[in-house]
Amino acid sequence: MSRIGKKPIPLTGGTKVELKDGIVTVTGPKGTLSRRLLDGIELSIQGDVVHVTRANDDKKLKSYHGLMRTLINNMVEGVFKGFEKKLEISGIGYRAELQGNNLMFYLGYSHPISFPLPQGITAQVDKQTLITIKGIDKELVGEIAAKIRALRKPDVYKNKGIKYANEVLRKKAGKAGKK
Repeated sequence: MSRIGKKPIPLTGGTKVELKDGIVTVTGPKGTLSRRLLDGIELSIQGDVVHVTRANDDKKLKSYHGLMRTLINNMVEGVFKGFEKKLEISGIGYRAELQGNNLMFYLGYSHPISFPLPQGITAQVDKQTLITIKGIDKELVGEIAAKIRALRKPDVYKNKGIKYANEVLRKKAGKAGKK
């Protein structure tokens, strides 16, 4: 049996889980998330604990068992606490600013880049070089952070670009000159 899949999911702080027509809906203080339950995976809700089980020991179901438990756990955690990713901008003249529901980036290109934030995602810009992406959907927060990072990936030769706050970059030595 899957080690991750057999762990119970505790419900905290008024979080509710409902299963209706194969769709799992998690409601909490920060909002509501829904996801379709995969075929062959079953959910049992007992008080403030949720258990994820599988119908049989089919190879595909075994691989989906832990995945589905983790996805539901992320939904529960997201509607209770939320998720955030921090990005850092480094480089002379590189900066970002928040204009309404858009992030404006000045990254050394000939034009500024406007990045619209999807519904459910909020951003905060500190000192024009620190960006915090927040939301209740872990998958969406990570995807938006990755798209922002892709606007100007960190350069290993000059240490310029957008990187995750916890990302460690080792600067490479440039080409040695001829003598």
